[in-house]
Amino acid sequence: MSGTAERQVEKQAEYVIDVRDIRKNFGGLRVVDGLSLQVARGEICGFLGANGSGKTTTIRILCGLLAPDGGSGTCLGLDILRESQSIRRQVGYMTQRFSLYEDLTVRENLELVAGLYEMDQPREAVGAIIGRMDLRARADQLAGHLSGGWKQRLALTACVLHRPALLLLDEPTAGVDARARREFWDLIHDMAGGGLTVLVSTHYMDEAERCARVVYLAGGRIVVQGSAEDLIRDVGLTTYDATGPTVEAAVPLLRAAPGVEAATMFGRVLHVAGMDRAALE
Repeated sequence: MSGTAERQVEKQAEYVIDVRDIRKNFGGLRVVDGLSLQVARGEICGFLGANGSGKTTTIRILCGLLAPDGGSGTCLGLDILRESQSIRRQVGYMTQRFSLYEDLTVRENLELVAGLYEMDQPREAVGAIIGRMDLRARADQLAGHLSGGWKQRLALTACVLHRPALLLLDEPTAGVDARARREFWDLIHDMAGGGLTVLVSTHYMDEAERCARVVYLAGGRIVVQGSAEDLIRDVGLTTYDATGPTVEAAVPLLRAAPGVEAATMFGRVLHVAGMDRAALE
């Protein structure tokens, strides 16, 4: 192998995600529009943007569930166009909605996931991760009886059971309280410290601040990327929190209001973000 080829291979190995000019249409609507992204091994990268900005579609392309209409690149060194099935088996993907069986126990759900991945010694693997994720006291509890925070922990556990090198999280803490969100992020940082690469979408700035890098999307394009502080300075992103008995009813109205990029409930707190401070105030 030539020196140039060796350097190219080494450069590819540095990036768990390396995609260029990704495009995706639904009907006549361009949802992802020329997106290029590189995420380094062991990095926690945050996706920030309003509903409809292209975050979920991009994540589904990266994990092999959607084929892009244009562009190229690799995920875990595998071609996103030709090797999507192999990608799916090597990533952990956590959707916005709880997707495990509520009429099965925590242990039964994890054993089912282990079987789907055809893991060696599945019972031993499940027992080990139940201990590591602090689920022993709830191992025989029905998933449907768990609180929102514990459901999220179970979903995360199911995503990492097969020891993926890449974790893709789509607004994983939506609807859970602040304490559960902090505990969830502590788990993410612990796993990233062990070499796991994480791409996570969020509406919440305190979560964005826990990412090594934040990518802000609008209209399917990357507007700016950098630290959370960079985004606030360069994009002019403004965020507000509100509490009270009627704030949840205001969510659909706020999402339709000019200047509002995101309006989301986190537990009992309404989080509103946008780039037009005057409109928000």
